[in-house]
Amino acid sequence: MNATIIALIGYIGWTLVLLVWLATFRTLSVFNQSHPSLRFAPDGSDVSSFGYRLTRAFMNCIESFAFIGGLLLLAIATDSMAITNGLAFVLLGARIGQSICHLISSSALFIQIRFVFFLIQSIICMYWTYTLLMRFI
Repeated sequence: MNATIIALIGYIGWTLVLLVWLATFRTLSVFNQSHPSLRFAPDGSDVSSFGYRLTRAFMNCIESFAFIGGLLLLAIATDSMAITNGLAFVLLGARIGQSICHLISSSALFIQIRFVFFLIQSIICMYWTYTLLMRFI
């Protein structure tokens, strides 16, 4: 296995960890009667501050998969993993780092750190997009 494939599996795995954590959080909220019903706002606005941050961390992974997962899958499908292998683990680390910052706090400091992690991912994806495009035109 190479870095691109491991990063894709890692990204999906991390998203699943957040999903299970969110499902557990919501289930416990109902059983502990801290939430009145099995209906939850999709944005997490009807639960505690941590529940909101957990919901947003999960949704950020889902929202970013379109371009991160898409580029990783494109590289795999076109045998262009030499383009993505070098930065695949950096991207995965930045994705996990962004989520962890989201879970820890919504203070101004953590929002800025979270943005740096997002910026790292965005720059890597822009570089990959350009490099993949140049390979095929």
